[in-house]
Amino acid sequence: MELIVNALMLRAADYNENDKILTLLTAERGKISAGIKGVKKAAAKLKFAAQPFCFAEYSLSQRGDRYTVTNAAECESFYDLRTDINKFYAASAAAEAANALTYEGDECREIFYACVKALSEMCAGDERGALIRYMLEVLKISGYPVNAEACAVCGAPLFNEAALRFDFDAGSFTCGGCGNGAGASRVTYNVMRKYGGKSYSEDFITEDGEKRALRLIREYVSYKLNVSFKSLSEYIRLL
Repeated sequence: MELIVNALMLRAADYNENDKILTLLTAERGKISAGIKGVKKAAAKLKFAAQPFCFAEYSLSQRGDRYTVTNAAECESFYDLRTDINKFYAASAAAEAANALTYEGDECREIFYACVKALSEMCAGDERGALIRYMLEVLKISGYPVNAEACAVCGAPLFNEAALRFDFDAGSFTCGGCGNGAGASRVTYNVMRKYGGKSYSEDFITEDGEKRALRLIREYVSYKLNVSFKSLSEYIRLL
């Protein structure tokens, strides 16, 4: 049986001497694991299909519950992401999150398109803002939204609060007097609001605030999913 899917290559693992096992993200079928033969050879015709962030139409042969890539037609290579180390790790973090938040056989159109859009934005410009926006979006889609509204306990506005807290169980910010979670800053809070599409105070949007926001997102995702986000940690280290 042959299956044709538009897919984004999330992860490749070595298999045998010249083969790889690909983790492909599709809109209709969620993740698919598929073998691809001979791609570690220098002149392999399908070498591009096993490159990080390749977006292509993959032709798969199916035998039982196993898939093998038989052909591919590239839609977008996102080549620029592989030539800039900061962009590479930001894109790797996006792929890592998509891998953690999707499942084989489950439709995931929103996460699929969000990931493709984020990679396009990273190629075109500021990868840091694109990554924060993407992470907040896919967390919301997956049922783990970050609530950057008023204090989740007393309802007080938080724009200018100097000391805030973040409740990892609820995914919510609180004022310093109400919360028992981890300490957070108003720059982190305002960055979250900016990239979550809400009103924010421009005075508290800084590069350091964006870095802090990424740290908080990393800890929140790790807490909720019990996974280690190595690419995101490396990207934060590079900033």
